[in-house]
Amino acid sequence: MLSHSIRSGVASVAVLALLATLPGCGDSPTSPGINPEIVNQADHFSYQVSSIQSYWGTASYSWSNSGAQATINQACAVSAGSATLVVLDGATAQVYSRSLADNGTFTTGSGTPGTWTIRIVYDGVSATVNFRADVTT
Repeated sequence: MLSHSIRSGVASVAVLALLATLPGCGDSPTSPGINPEIVNQADHFSYQVSSIQSYWGTASYSWSNSGAQATINQACAVSAGSATLVVLDGATAQVYSRSLADNGTFTTGSGTPGTWTIRIVYDGVSATVNFRADVTT
């Protein structure tokens, strides 16, 4: 018969093994409600995701922009919560921040060419999100 301390240790290992196989809650890019279609090419970035439901999280992408500005086209339908698009230039200065509920074509501020960051911040959002960024010539 196993002693009490050995039985406790075996039980603890079994519980930890079981917990390690369970998925995290909302901490992966494929969390429920998020499955974006992304095109990430030099001077062109597009992002689309349908049927987001009550989602919180942040997604960031590196994007190569050879210009000092970008044109952003937003075509989203936000029914609850909020989502914000933030763009940082090659020197990590913020050149754009706008609610994705605002539809239209906008221009970023002037920035440093190079590797830009495109960040989407979701705050309890239910939406269809569609935007693109293109180098401004």
